[in-house]
Amino acid sequence: MEVIRHHHISFKNAFNGIIWAFTTQPNFRVHTILAASAIFSGFLLKVTHIEMTILVLTIVFGIGVEMANTSIESIVDLVTEEWRQEAKIAKDVAAGMMLLTALGTVLVACLIFLPHLSKLIF
Repeated sequence: MEVIRHHHISFKNAFNGIIWAFTTQPNFRVHTILAASAIFSGFLLKVTHIEMTILVLTIVFGIGVEMANTSIESIVDLVTEEWRQEAKIAKDVAAGMMLLTALGTVLVACLIFLPHLSKLIF
C-alpha cells in the first residue's frame, strides 16, 4: 500500500510541475499550442501512424527539454541572484539546448508535413 501511495504522490507532484510550467512560462504555452496544432494538422493531413508517432515523440522531447531548461534556470536563480559568469554559461547552454531542439522539431515537422501539403497543392 505504501508503494501505491508513494507513486500517487509522485504523479501528483509531476502534474503540479506541468501545471506550473503551463501557467507561469509563456514559452511552455507557446510550445503546447504549437504541439496541439501539429497533432491536429497530422490528423487533417492524414499522416501515417509512423509519422504521427514521430510527431508525438518529437513533441514530448521538445516539451521535456523546455521543462529541463526552465528547471536549470530556476536552479541557477536559487543558487545566485547576482551576475556570475558560471550562471550565465549554465543559462545560455540550457537556452541553446532548447533552441537546437526547437529547430530540430521544425525540421521534423517540415519533413512530415511538406510532402502531404504538396499533394494537396499540386
